[in-house]
Amino acid sequence: MPRIATYNVHRCVGNDRRLNVARIAEVLAKLEPDIVALQELDVGRARTGHVDQAHEIARRLDMACHFHAALTVEEERYGDAILTCFPERLVQVGPLPGYERIPQLEPRGALWVEVEIDGKPLQVINTHLGLVPREQQIQARWLASPAWLEHPQCQGAKILLGDFNATGASVAYRTLSAKLQPARRLSPKRSPTSTFPSPLPVLRIDHLFVSPGVSVTDVFAPFDPLTRVASDHLPLVMDFQLD
Repeated sequence: MPRIATYNVHRCVGNDRRLNVARIAEVLAKLEPDIVALQELDVGRARTGHVDQAHEIARRLDMACHFHAALTVEEERYGDAILTCFPERLVQVGPLPGYERIPQLEPRGALWVEVEIDGKPLQVINTHLGLVPREQQIQARWLASPAWLEHPQCQGAKILLGDFNATGASVAYRTLSAKLQPARRLSPKRSPTSTFPSPLPVLRIDHLFVSPGVSVTDVFAPFDPLTRVASDHLPLVMDFQLD
């Protein structure tokens, strides 16, 4: 049964303030996912030792990697990635619109990869929305539009996942759940799914949304001594089948 995970890795700096790429890879290796969506990765940045965190984690997991920089400053990049052991192809990357009234907000983006599972295509879109509710609403509408979820190539089974910085009560969440089903509502199991803050998770701000054709078996946020310290978020994991 395939397993997918979304994980905001906080540039691989844990709650103990230690930079440790190997620790993030260890968290993921223990989960044994087939597809991983990562947010807040540093690539070639001085603050984290100029490491390409996206490809280093992928190397440790023996996965293919596609990275999209939401922010680029000279040679330094910061953004999101999709890793997978399945046959894959990159479909699209791009920025998300900001909120014009607050131009200094951090740039945000999205990344779309098609993977093939037992001969069946699955569209996987990873994103990281902004912190301001109005900004999130604009970005959620953009993701729900023909630019992404209603794109002519975004047919059949699809999963949208990532760090949305928004709870189930938000307008952004309702915008996206009008297009796709929140996976945790479909899960036959009642596993904990709060992911933030990792030492004592009380908020559900990381989400998985699925289309028809994706049968959810379980959604859970692994809570153990390693995940509590490795990042400020817990991973959110889904087991599923393609109909």
